[in-house]
Amino acid sequence: MFDWKWDFAFEILPRLGWATLNTLMAAGGGYAIAIVLGLVLALAQRTPLRLLTFVVREFVEFIRSTPLVLQIFFVFYVAPQFGIRLSPWTSGMIAIGLHYAAYLSEVYRGGIESVPKGQWEACRSLSMSTRDTYVRVIIPQALPPALAGMGNYLVGIFKDTPMLSVIGVAELMHAANAIGSEHYRFLEPYTLVGLIFLAISLPSAALIRVFETWVRKKLGLS
Repeated sequence: MFDWKWDFAFEILPRLGWATLNTLMAAGGGYAIAIVLGLVLALAQRTPLRLLTFVVREFVEFIRSTPLVLQIFFVFYVAPQFGIRLSPWTSGMIAIGLHYAAYLSEVYRGGIESVPKGQWEACRSLSMSTRDTYVRVIIPQALPPALAGMGNYLVGIFKDTPMLSVIGVAELMHAANAIGSEHYRFLEPYTLVGLIFLAISLPSAALIRVFETWVRKKLGLS
């Protein structure tokens, strides 16, 4: 029988609200790491140094082929054995950042490879440095095709933050589990968590599409 208690739901909302802020911080921090590191990994696979390209490519495949929860455990529990001790928050953001950087590197790579070869040849004919070629010509053209994938992974990161509860990060699912265990009621906290995720994910996806359209218009691509 459906036994929803409104008074209990309103009582736990402030606690879930704080957990939502924690979730957004974890997702934002992880995504910031992923954006920067993903671009570094993508560019590292395009260097003339074959050994570096091979190592980076295998690293990306390793990260993409193993589950995020395992990587979270590794950063938090295994890294201290090598003298690297991190808080649950830091461990969680680094693990999420590394995991999604591997995926974003492929998104960047696809965007870079979509740039016509004539653009590269024109830059070489103008004696432009590699840095200027990427910064002024290639990346601005590679960004629009990559925006859709980047946006999808932003939403994906937000939905994967509940995995951080396994190392004690006080995000939404961690708070819901704690509330349910304290009051022996899981219907309200779990339902509210689902609604909160939905309320954030749907507008985020819509804003990403609007931003993608704006960038394309700004660059004269649509």
